[in-house]
Amino acid sequence: MRDGGRIAAAIDVLSDVLGRHQPVKVAARDWGKRARYAGSKDRAWVSGLVLDALRKRNSIAHAMDDDTPRALILGALSFAWGWDIRRIDDAMDEQHAPSALTMKEREHLVMAPDVTAEPHIAGDYPDWLTPHMQRAFGELAAVEGQAMAVRADVDLRVNTLKVDAEKAGGPLRSAKAEPSRLLHNAYHIPARDPSQREASLDNIPAYSKGWVEVQDAGSQIAAAAANAKAGEQVLDYCAGGGGKTLALAAAMGGKGQVFAYDIDGRRLSAIIPRLKRSGAHNVQ
Repeated sequence: MRDGGRIAAAIDVLSDVLGRHQPVKVAARDWGKRARYAGSKDRAWVSGLVLDALRKRNSIAHAMDDDTPRALILGALSFAWGWDIRRIDDAMDEQHAPSALTMKEREHLVMAPDVTAEPHIAGDYPDWLTPHMQRAFGELAAVEGQAMAVRADVDLRVNTLKVDAEKAGGPLRSAKAEPSRLLHNAYHIPARDPSQREASLDNIPAYSKGWVEVQDAGSQIAAAAANAKAGEQVLDYCAGGGGKTLALAAAMGGKGQVFAYDIDGRRLSAIIPRLKRSGAHNVQ
């Protein structure tokens, strides 16, 4: 697909997300079923653009003076992906592209960011969250919001029940993983260009063998700070999907017991296949 057709597809997908309240994954999947001609790179491109339009929805809608799916997608090209007006123009002239840019759209796409915008607009977080963000971050609330409104990196925890960090690192090179700067037994995959397809960890043998587990660095640090030792009795009282439970079990070398609890038992369902893959036998 050419860029014009991809832009039209992104507008359609975002329309389903906003109009029919569908998750992006579902809306993108449904579009992919209709567009059998679209390849994996096309689907990644479209999904990436839709997600960036949503991440920066407040600031884009403010900059475009319009919150329609078309305005959000065009704004994401400019304000999230850094496309200049000529590149957007060229794409909109292609076959299967949406209609050409209007004069109003042109004016807003080339305008400088509004430095006077309210923090929840500049920081792309809900207005109701403003007092909480200001209490936590003060004058840096908008800056912190902006930092959270970008594509996330991926952190991996090495499962020391099965392998050490050095051995686990070899198979992770294909995903461009690098040793974590924060943790000893962890790897970090920097966020890619949103228009590029992400490497699937499911296809990496190190993941399927249970050598590594996807877990954000903050959760890994929390588990490490618990300083659980072999033979202890440990309670994870809000276990959810079990990420910290598995980290604690590995830190204990499989000795002792980790008790995984959650107020909603359904949340614990995800821990079963993860436990099997990890090889942890000291979790209740």
